[in-house]
Amino acid sequence: MAVLDASAVLALLFDEPGAEKAALHLPGGLLSSVNLAEVATDLARRGLHEDVARDHITDLQLQIVAFDREDGFNAGAIWPITRASGLSLGDRACLALGRRLRLPVVTTDRAWARLDLGVKVIAIR
Repeated sequence: MAVLDASAVLALLFDEPGAEKAALHLPGGLLSSVNLAEVATDLARRGLHEDVARDHITDLQLQIVAFDREDGFNAGAIWPITRASGLSLGDRACLALGRRLRLPVVTTDRAWARLDLGVKVIAIR
């Protein structure tokens, strides 16, 4: 089991490089509700109707995990470590969930692996 970043989910949805590695964490991979919003936003930008976007995301059989109080504090606490790497709130939400659940995180962003966050990072590209 692993936590997927929005970039990994988008790689799956659009069969981008790394999709086959991300698929190893399906079904049952976890996705923060913050990262769900990122994916839904990207799909809307690409012109997909909300119903179609919902269907595509549902087909992946991800477990959506609410961004809660603990994740909020964790995402804030790791900001000093991630600031120089330019990680977004969405990136930190994914990492915070991985930290809280003690699960690896799956992303396309190799820079995460260089950060000392106490989270195993699986870069799919």
